[in-house]
Amino acid sequence: MGGDQETKLHLRRNVGLTGAVSFIAGTMIGSGIFITPQTVLSTIGSPGASLVIWVCCGLLAMLGALCFAELGTAIPESGGDYVYILRTTVHLFAFLYAFSFVMVMRPASGTGMALSFAEYAVAPFYSGCTPPVLVVKCVAAVAILLLTLVNCLSVRLVTAIQVMSMGVKVAALGFIIAGGVVMFFIGPTTNFENSFEGTNVGVGSIGIAFYQGLWSYDGWNTVNYFTEELKRPEVNLPRAVLIAIPMVTLLYVLVNVSYLLVMTPAELMSSTAVAVTWGNKVLGSWGWIMSVAAALSAFGSLNGTFFSGGRVCFVAAREGHMPDILAMAHVHRLTPSPALIFTTVISLLVLIPGDFQSIVNFFSFTAWFFYAITISGLLYLKIKKPELPRPYTVPIIIPILVLLAAIFLVLAPIIDNPQIEYLYVTLFIFSGILVYIPVIHYKLCPGLLTRITLFLQLFLEVAPADKNL
Repeated sequence: MGGDQETKLHLRRNVGLTGAVSFIAGTMIGSGIFITPQTVLSTIGSPGASLVIWVCCGLLAMLGALCFAELGTAIPESGGDYVYILRTTVHLFAFLYAFSFVMVMRPASGTGMALSFAEYAVAPFYSGCTPPVLVVKCVAAVAILLLTLVNCLSVRLVTAIQVMSMGVKVAALGFIIAGGVVMFFIGPTTNFENSFEGTNVGVGSIGIAFYQGLWSYDGWNTVNYFTEELKRPEVNLPRAVLIAIPMVTLLYVLVNVSYLLVMTPAELMSSTAVAVTWGNKVLGSWGWIMSVAAALSAFGSLNGTFFSGGRVCFVAAREGHMPDILAMAHVHRLTPSPALIFTTVISLLVLIPGDFQSIVNFFSFTAWFFYAITISGLLYLKIKKPELPRPYTVPIIIPILVLLAAIFLVLAPIIDNPQIEYLYVTLFIFSGILVYIPVIHYKLCPGLLTRITLFLQLFLEVAPADKNL
């Protein structure tokens, strides 16, 4: 079921600097900026503090991405956190990451974006009332299936969609910013008087506000998941980070200022779709345009999420931590279609009971738990292997700061407001040990799996794929 080394395929390096910037910015600018501002504001309690949270989230994403840029150029393999943990710590931690990523983190992230897309897509058809949950979930499922098909067909097509969707997103955010500028000159700015009054300074409130804000910045490490498909990664990876993240941070802060210029804090916090509320107040009967823009934005972000998420599953299988069939690529299209199909099935299962706010909190908790382990690996390389070639490097203080922030984000909500759900998530992460010991460590793999792999290999027209370094 593996094939000889000489017959293995290689994924092509089809993504250049423009594509890399589009994948980072296009994945980051998704549903979050159109949905989470009201949650950030209601959690932290004041307009001024909410803007500080947005700036700090952007700074943290920037520092984290710079650390990942060093890891991506020192270890130029696809797989992101998974491969970095695998190369710097024990294999068990890498497996637990792959297990959690494939079963929880990426399906939760993709499902949250799909639900956001669906809510905005159907909003114009249910003016004045809440869309039925079943309708929203069916539209979300269609979006997931459509993007799975696109991702299985062509990397170039996926990249083109990402570049085009980023243009739509930037235009939509620019329009909101322009509307805020107009309101600044023609209307009162009383919403910013005593802007820090009522700020919630509790550790848990700050942590949850960061979770919601960082959801909008999720995607800052997208390119690290497909480094082997990036042209000149030693140059384009850090450049893409330095271009995309400051641009997104500036857009996010200005958009939040525009929201607060148009709406009172109370109106913003009570809104279920802040971009639509903004559109209705500024554009009147043309407010539905913001629903379309937000839906297209979420669709592009979902596209980037599926593209990167399938690569982790693919690389984990290539390293022996997932079934062999998931490490194969289509013999003609050179896309990791089995891994993409598998992650789609998991996402559709998560969609059934999916709730957006719970998805955001528990995704963020799990993600930053593993970010802490990954950044610890970077510190290990800096201290123990200073001779390792590094086309790009960051001062050691940066990974230390990111590690401290990650520890805070994991512990703060638990200490301030313990919830049994965080225990369930933690138990689920470590339940991967029950799979790792018999199946991976002792290789107690039944012969039935071999026969299934051979059948799927013929049915899907796939073959083993090797590293592209």
